Amino acid sequence: MSDSRVEFIFVYGSLRKAAAANRYDLLANSCDYFSGGYMHGKLYAVNHYPGAVESARHEDKVFGELYRIVDDTVLTRLDDYEECSDDFPLPHEYLRKPLPIHLRGGASVLAWVYIYNRGIANLRRILIVS
Repeated sequence: MSDSRVEFIFVYGSLRKAAAANRYDLLANSCDYFSGGYMHGKLYAVNHYPGAVESARHEDKVFGELYRIVDDTVLTRLDDYEECSDDFPLPHEYLRKPLPIHLRGGASVLAWVYIYNRGIANLRRILIVS
């Protein structure tokens, strides 16, 4: 999953600094906060945590936090946390992939995002506006 051109990570759930089930500690020493932003997608309640899926519709937005990666080893720790490293059986619940993240003012950057990798038919959609 490594791509040296991707220097950001976008988080929308328990990895956010102010999340109720805060796991921000996984980012704290390896990333610098850059900006708020959104990806084109939909957010679902998986269990006690959210899962985002991509959407081609511009009105579908998942809001979150964008961080600049300063220590690439953070991706290994995050892959373990999201259970999508080689240590976990396939198919993984999440996939890490680079996606465009849109910032206020119209700019966008490419960032790693953990995308939910299972069916959404029985999940409740979470609607959040910025």
